Amino acid sequence: MRGFPILLMLLFSGCTAYHVGNRSLYAPDVSTVYVPAIESGSFRRDLGERLTEAIAKEIELKTPFKVVGNANADSVLAVNLRNDERFLLFENAYDNPRALEIDLRADVTWVNRRRMPLVAPEGFPVPPALVPFGQTSTLFAEGGQSVTTAQQRAIQRLAEQIVGAMEEPW
Repeated sequence: MRGFPILLMLLFSGCTAYHVGNRSLYAPDVSTVYVPAIESGSFRRDLGERLTEAIAKEIELKTPFKVVGNANADSVLAVNLRNDERFLLFENAYDNPRALEIDLRADVTWVNRRRMPLVAPEGFPVPPALVPFGQTSTLFAEGGQSVTTAQQRAIQRLAEQIVGAMEEPW
């Protein structure tokens, strides 16, 4: 009879293991990540290289993982930049663009040494190894903003989104 209140407390408290610290947010069996050069189907120059650099910097900055330069790492983060489009938002009276939206879309695959996917595509109707990501950025041409700065903002947001998805689900 004395153990009954303790049993009730255990029952209602849940049997969840709690994690503490930055390391608990990421896969425990991964310490190194290889990020190969990102393939880009875009005709715009250097987008793949700029996205590769942004992702590598985000991984080093925000995760406990170390980015390495060989495919013998604990995991491989492969990204394919599949879409780079510009959409006209509005124009002036002379048909010159005043604002454009830059849209970047990428397919991401993160696998471990055994080639098993590490990021589960929750809510996406795609194969389990392929997860789609996308970001946009607005370009204000009349405000003096360049295409390169708007692209870089979209690249940085896309890199943050991809690295954020490397966290373990709660």
